[in-house]
Amino acid sequence: MPDQTIPAGLAAAELKPEDAKLVTLARSARARVGAAEGASVRDQDGRTYAAATVSLPSLKVTALQLAVASAVAAGASTIEAAAVATAAESLDGLGHIAVRDLAVAAPIHVAAPDGTLRGTVTE
Repeated sequence: MPDQTIPAGLAAAELKPEDAKLVTLARSARARVGAAEGASVRDQDGRTYAAATVSLPSLKVTALQLAVASAVAAGASTIEAAAVATAAESLDGLGHIAVRDLAVAAPIHVAAPDGTLRGTVTE
């Protein structure tokens, strides 16, 4: 993961409340359907969008890509922050790029399925 600005192992509760909410939404999206990942984003108006990984024979979309796509489909022009709940050790590249399409420096909080913050990507 590039540039982890928050040391690994912090609880999501140690984030600002609006960012901790993103981690909670990402965890819930993942758990609801038993997906590999859950993600959430907050747009410029404070609206939040949550999504889970889609893995079909004809369609593969990461949770973060889908959360960004949902925000854009609802009229968002900027992402303020994002979160991903995943068992993977690092942030997936496609989701990272999707966030950067709308915000070059929005923090992307990466958490374990239990909510333990692994790090925050800021570039």
